[in-house]
Amino acid sequence: MLAGVTVTERQALVDAKRALAFSFESGTNLCDPFLSVVPVTGAAVSVLAIPSAQSTVCASDGMAAHLDELQFDLGEGPCWEALAARRPALHGDLQGEVAPLWPAFSAAVRDDEVGAMYAFPLVLGSLEIGAIDLYSTTSGRLTRGQVTDTVALTQVAAWQVLRRILADAETGEGGSASSRREIHQATGMVLAQLDIAAHDALLLLRAHAFSTGRSVREVANDVVERRLSFTPEPQSQDDTRE
Repeated sequence: MLAGVTVTERQALVDAKRALAFSFESGTNLCDPFLSVVPVTGAAVSVLAIPSAQSTVCASDGMAAHLDELQFDLGEGPCWEALAARRPALHGDLQGEVAPLWPAFSAAVRDDEVGAMYAFPLVLGSLEIGAIDLYSTTSGRLTRGQVTDTVALTQVAAWQVLRRILADAETGEGGSASSRREIHQATGMVLAQLDIAAHDALLLLRAHAFSTGRSVREVANDVVERRLSFTPEPQSQDDTRE
């Protein structure tokens, strides 16, 4: 057992990952697993980077929904910060920050009972989807272990959000045998780039096509011709923080 980590905490993480992994099939809430692992008051999951699908996927309570809606309305806040930087935005003393990165949002929540906010980006390879937004009524920092656990949950949640988006927008993808071969080839290339399963690689091709208003065949051609890669850009050491 890791130092400082109880068996109960490890089991809670395992259970939360399992709940997220089957949430699409079962139609269950994506917010609850985060609340079972991270010591926060509320959570919201939102789609930000796909304009035609921008929405709040789930919110655990009224305040979580309010904070998510504010960020949509203002175009700024922890969620946008996390997605733009592709790393967690951790603000343990929301009301006490002297120079907030998002002045309009900070002013809008000044009278709300929100002491801390933590946002985690929903990204898969180079594809940006949205963010997980966690808030607490009290101020305080997440531990390194809690950040690591939340990142692990976010990676599982990203696939589930993507599946829901595509299920809502699925129109089918026909084409000739040659175009299907190219899609198959592109799927293999994405699989190699990210070391993921074939069905997940195809899911990313479909998601990119949907988010850019193009066909899967066109996206596959870009991958095969090496005009498009799903390999994420490496982060410098300065891009990581507790």
